[in-house]
Amino acid sequence: MNKKEKDFYFKKIILGKLATNCYILGCHQTKEAVVIDPAEESITLLEIIKENRFQLKYIINTHGHADHIGGNKILKEKYLAKLLVHMLDEEMLIDPKKNYSFYTGLPIQSPPPDDYLEEGMSLFFGNYHLFIIHTPGHSPGSVSLKLDNMIFTGDTLFKDGIGRTDLPGGSMSDIKRSIKEKLFIFDGSCSVFPGHGPATTINQEVQNNPWLK
Repeated sequence: MNKKEKDFYFKKIILGKLATNCYILGCHQTKEAVVIDPAEESITLLEIIKENRFQLKYIINTHGHADHIGGNKILKEKYLAKLLVHMLDEEMLIDPKKNYSFYTGLPIQSPPPDDYLEEGMSLFFGNYHLFIIHTPGHSPGSVSLKLDNMIFTGDTLFKDGIGRTDLPGGSMSDIKRSIKEKLFIFDGSCSVFPGHGPATTINQEVQNNPWLK
């Protein structure tokens, strides 16, 4: 897919105190769209959906930590969209202690998921689809999402970094295995869009990421 196609919509907005990357993907022809990691309630996000006349089909959480789920509730209230997360992170959505927002004094409780993300499944929206890759390590249920030459890695892989593994459920060995065996297998030209920070490519991270040498 050529990302310059007029039919395809792609937008990143940065939300929340931890500067989470929220991604909006849409198909202009059918008006179906998905939101990846809505970190908080956002007027900007709602305006993007409204201005493009999108029908929100999926709300996708790459994992269940608070800084990736804070906007789930308002999106579920406004749209007939399915909220999706991996089964292993399900409890984080509804338990502020497990998503760690409880300890900040501002507890976040998302609605429960409507369905689960699973390794190898595809999510279709309009003329496009996201391929689900289970990439545990940052959390047990962390996933990455691939759309042609674009990979959305949540907090698994960053530019010159990887997700933290010191929280309960994290694993350094698992996150390195996920990256090397499930992400680095793709063409080096694939663009990587992480949950925080700037975009990168698979080739750049294979060659330069100090955590993965």
